[in-house]
Amino acid sequence: MPRQKILIVDDEKEINDLIRSYIIKEEYLAFSAYDGKSALALVEEENPDLIILDVMLPDIDGTHLSLQIRGKSNAPILFLSCKGEEIDKIIALSAGGDDYMTKPFMPGELIARIKAHLRRRQSSQYGSPEMEEAKTYNFPGLSVHMQTREVFSDGVSANLTAKEFDILTLLLGNPKRIFTVDQIFEHAWKLNSLEGDSRTVMVYISTLRKKIESNPANPKYILSVRGVGYKFNHNLFNDKK
Repeated sequence: MPRQKILIVDDEKEINDLIRSYIIKEEYLAFSAYDGKSALALVEEENPDLIILDVMLPDIDGTHLSLQIRGKSNAPILFLSCKGEEIDKIIALSAGGDDYMTKPFMPGELIARIKAHLRRRQSSQYGSPEMEEAKTYNFPGLSVHMQTREVFSDGVSANLTAKEFDILTLLLGNPKRIFTVDQIFEHAWKLNSLEGDSRTVMVYISTLRKKIESNPANPKYILSVRGVGYKFNHNLFNDKK
């Protein structure tokens, strides 16, 4: 099997080299870019399996670069940033990011997240008997195509990231079950939930709602259960086409 490719986009050479050394140690192919222009060129030339993207680059904001990358690749994008505010995460995830880590970071956690994203990407590429046999779910204003992993809100593509789709289908596939944020994180990331990961799930739920709900402040698909977690509105199954 060909070695998987990882593109590191960070203008700080010391950090870029450090991440590169960890990736090479795990026997992945590593490519480095120090600005947005060279990053886009490498995306087209090498078609990486995963992209590690710094938010602050010398020629372009990382979130703007992410939007450009999304026009060329659906590879998972893992943001690295010194900004740790919730709004910064929301902006990055809304711009096509799949994950967000703040600097300084633990190398072990970075590698674990990389492996989880690559496992999920490989699984979605090759599919499974269950996925191939899955149908399309149609609700008023929402259509979810399981096999192609496409979601349409009022007939317009919602452009969900891989993690957003995984969270949506977890809730959709178990409409009468309430999931805690820890359970959602462990399903989507294939990692044990740690302190702070609940915030990540909340950010993803927020961005997911903005993409599929006509009124995110008063959602009709993904419902909050105070003090417990989230669930899909199972009453909508009675209205399915």
